[in-house]
Amino acid sequence: MKSSSSSFRQSLTAAVLGGLFVAVLGFAAVSAGWIGKTETTTQTITAGSTASVPVADDSNLVNQIYERDGDGVGFITATGVQDSSGELSPFGGGGSGTATGSGFLIDKEGHMVTNEHVVSGADTVSVTLGESDASYDAEVIGTDPSTDLALLKIDAPSDVMTPLAIGDSDKAKVGDPVVAIGNPFGLDRTVTTGIVSALQREIQSTTAYSISDIIQTDAAINPGNSGGPLISADGEVIGVNSQIATGGSGNGSVGIGFAIPSNTVTDVVEQLKASGEVKHAFLGISGIGLDSRLSEALNLGADGGVLVQEVTDGGPAAKAGIKAGSEPVTVESARVLTGGDVIAAINGQENPSMEDVAALVNESDPGDTVKLTIERDGQTKTVEVTLGDRPDDSGSDTQSSPGSSPPAEPLRPPGFGQ
Repeated sequence: MKSSSSSFRQSLTAAVLGGLFVAVLGFAAVSAGWIGKTETTTQTITAGSTASVPVADDSNLVNQIYERDGDGVGFITATGVQDSSGELSPFGGGGSGTATGSGFLIDKEGHMVTNEHVVSGADTVSVTLGESDASYDAEVIGTDPSTDLALLKIDAPSDVMTPLAIGDSDKAKVGDPVVAIGNPFGLDRTVTTGIVSALQREIQSTTAYSISDIIQTDAAINPGNSGGPLISADGEVIGVNSQIATGGSGNGSVGIGFAIPSNTVTDVVEQLKASGEVKHAFLGISGIGLDSRLSEALNLGADGGVLVQEVTDGGPAAKAGIKAGSEPVTVESARVLTGGDVIAAINGQENPSMEDVAALVNESDPGDTVKLTIERDGQTKTVEVTLGDRPDDSGSDTQSSPGSSPPAEPLRPPGFGQ
């Protein structure tokens, strides 16, 4: 997220790292820099012979979208899916079971997009399409936990496949009408409507890494909607429904859902098609955004920027000499490490937020160079950091702190007890 905060408490953004619950918390250190490439492009995934045709009759907009795209949305059943958290699993201490979710076809060859957490570790995956009861075996071509995306290929006749057109998520605007189609709580081919509530949100994946440029929507999405399409008024997919924020002790929709943008999907899918894996850039830091209150409390004299908390051993930032925090202090109930470098600018952008740093890394490729303006002990210098390949681990060496904002949860099917 690139929006600036107006209060000290909002200036610290956090993520619960590892495990199945993903928290977007208002007062803690962000794990960013373990953040990787979520490249934004305008390339369109070829969707067979299906073309995007704007719907003229607004009075029947939802019906027309549903009639045209509903048959291309799949009901996914994954057996043997692993849940290692123990916290959410009804199987106790981690285990396996049957998960259900959604997905959508992108071409006549049978390629289908869904969430990684729908099929993670599955022994077998099957898909039903539209209103048909026919079940088709699906092969997992590849997964990318860092963006919570997976690519399947279903073994079905081409005449039963109706691919959806992929749109340009960069063109989405706040207030645009959207339609979600999926299988919440196993209720197949459910359609819900809403608007684009916000843009450029940031959520955690099921690993330690952030996903940037997220679309927020108030269309009702629930467990089982995972991997289903968020569709624009033009009938194009602009996002993949992935997470929700819940209020209190409830676990259903409260009108705050998050979709992975279609331009991220395009990039990830093309890489998965080509090699079965996705490469992401890696900086190797975690940090917290500074505002005037936090800066004053820590006697930093900075108007903004990012206070580095941790630096990954042997990572790109460490090789460039970036200094981590070392002295823990508590500021308004938040634990902060002082003594680290302050990133005053990145590639010329002054006073970046942690989200700005994350987004820039996500938009980069391994091997790209970024310029960091660093403030240390009253001195300012510029260092160049060559971004590396993101490690495969889930970032278990990172830290997180309590916060006050509601959690965002992967849209786990009922089998995972969400």
